[in-house]
Amino acid sequence: MKPGSGTLIINIMSEGKAETYEGVYQCTARNERGAAISNNIIVRPSRSPLWTKEKLKPIILPSGQSLILSCRPPIGLPPAIIFWMDNSFQRLPQNERVSQGLNGDLYFSNVLPEDTRDDYICYARFNHTQTIQQKQPISLKVILAKSNRERPPTFLTPEGNASNKEELRGNVLSLECIAEGLPTPLIYWIKEDGILPINRTFYRNFQKTLQIIQVSEADSGNYQCIAKNALGAIHHTISVTVKAAPYWIMAPQNLVLSPGEDGALICRANGNPKPRISWLSNGVPIEIVPDDPSRKINGDTIIFSNVQERSSAVYQCNASNEYGYLLGNAFVNVLAEPPRILTSADTLYQVIANRPALLDCAFFGSPLPTIEWFKGTKGSALREDIYVFHENGTLEIPVAQKDSTGTYTCVARNKLGMAKNEVHLEIKEPTRIIKQPEYAVVQRGSTVSFECKVKHDHTLILTVIWLKDNGELPSDGRFTIDKDHLEVADVSDSDGGTYTCVANTTLDSVSASAVLSVVAPTPTPAPIYDVPNPPFDLELTDQLDKSVQLSWTPGDDNNSPITKFIIEYEDAMHEAGLWHYQAEVPGTQTTAQLKLSPYVNYSFRVMAENSLGRSLPSETSEQYFTKAAEPDKNPMIVEGLGSEPDNLVITWQPLNGFESNGPGLQYKVSWRQKDGDDEWTSVVVANVSKYIVSGTPTFVPYLIKVQALNDVGFAPEPAVVMGHSGEDLPMVAPGNVHVNVVNSTLAEVHWDPVPLKSVRGHLQGYRIYYWKSQSSSKRNRRHIEKKILTFQGSKTHGMLPGLEPFSHYTLHVRVVNGKGEGPASPTRVFHTPEGVPSAPSSLKIINPTLDSLTLEWDPPSHPNGILTEYTLKYQPINSTHELGPLVDLKIPANKTRWTLKNLNFSTRYKFYFYAQTSAGSGSQITEEAVTIMDEAGILPPDVGAGKVNPRISKLTVAAAETYANISWEYERPEHVNFYVEYGVVGTMASRQVDIATQGWFIGLMCAVALLILILLIVCFIRRNKGGKYPVKEKEDAHADPEIQPMKEDDGTFGEYSDAEDHKPLKKGSRTPSDRTVKKEDSDDSLVDYGEGVNGQFNEDGSFIGQYSGKKEKEPAEGNESSEAPSPVNAMNSFV
Repeated sequence: MKPGSGTLIINIMSEGKAETYEGVYQCTARNERGAAISNNIIVRPSRSPLWTKEKLKPIILPSGQSLILSCRPPIGLPPAIIFWMDNSFQRLPQNERVSQGLNGDLYFSNVLPEDTRDDYICYARFNHTQTIQQKQPISLKVILAKSNRERPPTFLTPEGNASNKEELRGNVLSLECIAEGLPTPLIYWIKEDGILPINRTFYRNFQKTLQIIQVSEADSGNYQCIAKNALGAIHHTISVTVKAAPYWIMAPQNLVLSPGEDGALICRANGNPKPRISWLSNGVPIEIVPDDPSRKINGDTIIFSNVQERSSAVYQCNASNEYGYLLGNAFVNVLAEPPRILTSADTLYQVIANRPALLDCAFFGSPLPTIEWFKGTKGSALREDIYVFHENGTLEIPVAQKDSTGTYTCVARNKLGMAKNEVHLEIKEPTRIIKQPEYAVVQRGSTVSFECKVKHDHTLILTVIWLKDNGELPSDGRFTIDKDHLEVADVSDSDGGTYTCVANTTLDSVSASAVLSVVAPTPTPAPIYDVPNPPFDLELTDQLDKSVQLSWTPGDDNNSPITKFIIEYEDAMHEAGLWHYQAEVPGTQTTAQLKLSPYVNYSFRVMAENSLGRSLPSETSEQYFTKAAEPDKNPMIVEGLGSEPDNLVITWQPLNGFESNGPGLQYKVSWRQKDGDDEWTSVVVANVSKYIVSGTPTFVPYLIKVQALNDVGFAPEPAVVMGHSGEDLPMVAPGNVHVNVVNSTLAEVHWDPVPLKSVRGHLQGYRIYYWKSQSSSKRNRRHIEKKILTFQGSKTHGMLPGLEPFSHYTLHVRVVNGKGEGPASPTRVFHTPEGVPSAPSSLKIINPTLDSLTLEWDPPSHPNGILTEYTLKYQPINSTHELGPLVDLKIPANKTRWTLKNLNFSTRYKFYFYAQTSAGSGSQITEEAVTIMDEAGILPPDVGAGKVNPRISKLTVAAAETYANISWEYERPEHVNFYVEYGVVGTMASRQVDIATQGWFIGLMCAVALLILILLIVCFIRRNKGGKYPVKEKEDAHADPEIQPMKEDDGTFGEYSDAEDHKPLKKGSRTPSDRTVKKEDSDDSLVDYGEGVNGQFNEDGSFIGQYSGKKEKEPAEGNESSEAPSPVNAMNSFV
């Protein structure tokens, strides 16, 4: 059994054969209050047996004969799916003549020569075991007969003139008739003494199979299949009986009673045959459990009287017949609980004036508490003449007014105590548009402005947006919004359309629209073009009951040809003064044959249309009154929906006077229960479009039809539509709710669906309420924010995104129908794992010295777990913003301050700092800082001797992009001057003197230059004598096949690299900040002696240049270049 649940897991792959576990299983859940049991679960192993080997003889038939190719597949579990294919695994073509029966056989009404083939193969596919079994191929040869005598149909299956068929309620009823004959007969189906259900009837296999889905007792009866060809017809009658496994009429419901109360458990089921009801208590037949004086069994009802706490138990109702059984668990819980109010205290409700206000008061208690509402501190109980009191404790104010504002108190009482809770209601002014945008017509290239002034409640935040044709405004600089105006400059044709101003607050929204029409600028004088003049001289001829011919004379077309004529009519008897579209004809035609309706007093008029528009209407024709007739159509949009749990409201779209076809228009409204009544109940009504049927069961399907009639007769038989009586709130909460945490921000919720009968309405979905659990102190400070996710339809799982890591969450699930929500499932608590933290809230660098920096930081605002440590990475930055080596340092999680020592003086460092949890590293925060150049506190040279120097301490530096903020403290109170010395990072800044201006330094540099010149002369002489200089020798000694050839683009040799060296020297690299040159950076190169950057060549092409990649050499002493650095430090005096 799976730990922590009631799930039994059988691992057939590793724990024996599947047959070992075949049997009937039942789960029992037990605690000190009772025991509940599950339905029986039958476990059977799947089977896919092989076909028995058989030798099939070839079949030879003359053309025109009928044939049945038998399949007879092996019996497997579950049954196999049968199909016929050839050797190429192509399905054999089927049609009215050749088709596969329900039993898998292949039927030929008559064979043809093209049916000849050697590979008629029947395949059986066992889906559960994912195997396909093949029958031996069947060979068929059809010989062309000299003459094919035609014959009337006879049935290949079923045999005889009549047969019987039984099917279970809710299943698919499949009836089959396959006939032979020449020519091929066609199959038709009828139901004796009834009609086939329109929305549930389907024809398969070329009309040879009739299927009715969701079959019910009303589908019982005699069905006829008729086979017909040119020589005759035969029929076969199938008598269908629909049986039914037990189904609930009223399943037992949980009871919560207080000591001394009475109650009842009702268990009602139906079926065919009628099911037998038996009761169990805590899984034991009630006949053998100890007697309880408070309990009395009366068939399908258990009556409880004067219950005590010992009466608590779980009762099971078993309804069974030969086709199945139902098992329902119901918990009888005897509790004595004082009232508790579950709605949060001091909840604030905000409602727009003149709208309904709903104030919640969720409660619990046993006995069931009574609820009273009070307004104010000393007000009397509210009455139902103004307010609506809901069973769940909610107070509804149908039309909230300004004087509805205030504090409302909900009081819950039972015999064990009392509880109360206060909520607050604020009424806000509605948002109104007091100046709406107006219709505008402008010329291209001009500017147009729309105004939209809004008045709203000043305590609400207002947002106003503009839309064009219900979409966003074009992203164009020509559209500008300024306070209450929208302005469009340089108007073009594409700017035409509908502009809408939408004003939103958190409680309501209003909008207003205006149309912008763009026209061409006034043209230069040109020929006058206009819409046509009206037609005239209308005449009616060929006057019949349902048609008449209308003719007319066109008016002037005003220089634009007439493209069409539009004909309109007026019904002077039913809708005098209203003109309706009748027809239109091409502009070249001046007569029209018009179709007419009965019982209408017609008048006609004609309009002409050209490219510029439509003319004025013509003068009205003479009147023509048609005779009355019965209606030729029935009302549309017929619906049946309940407004209350015990009624059915039938509505329809009534016929207008024009469609009535005669006087005395009425409607015959008929209805019956879809699964119950066989007889229709009808009523005839007039001048209405709604009829309410009272006293109906809750949410039961009904068949409905509405037929029109008048004094002449009835309309054709109307279509039958299905409706439902009124919905009620669902009765059952989803069960088996469990949560799988996917990651730190995502969880998956699963639940068992509720029985459809318990939904008592159209299942709209399931709704998950979830919230982050808080401590009691936090809960008192603010309302717990509950989040809601709705999953449509019959889904049984859903994802909860956006969770906070390392948090406790609580949730429950409710089922939703058209009436509302059902009861909540038991709450489930789950925990999200740790996530990575956010970046530290802050990072400051203080107390810089020559070789140290101190870092202070605040922990992450969202640790998302338990911090394990901090990671600090830092590296120096030189004057060209190149980064030095990266140092990685781990810091304990309880530290908020750290001092870095042994740093380089006058050097800029970049820091990367982030926190870590067990889930990983969080986002980093970066900062830069500079170590100082010298100790502070040295006075300039002109400070007189004998004076005491001020003592400076707590020196801090805060660097920005273009400035630095330097602060310090000193002990002496008298006024003194301060000198601040600074320099550019990466260069050697002198303290007081520029070394480049010193004579000794200039002399030294000249001596070095002279020595280099002498060395060059000596090398040149030795080269002319054919000798080898040291660098040449080094080249010869290090001749290496890995030396790269000379690059074509810059004329330099490739770098001499070691295979282990992953960091070759960059071309043009700068001197390190510590002013030293390492062997890795320079070796035997004249570059080191001031001869430039690029390598040099001798006359023989030998290379005097830079070698790199040699490892583990001692660093060379001295500077990298003979050129003196240019000091950039400056002295600044601050007084």
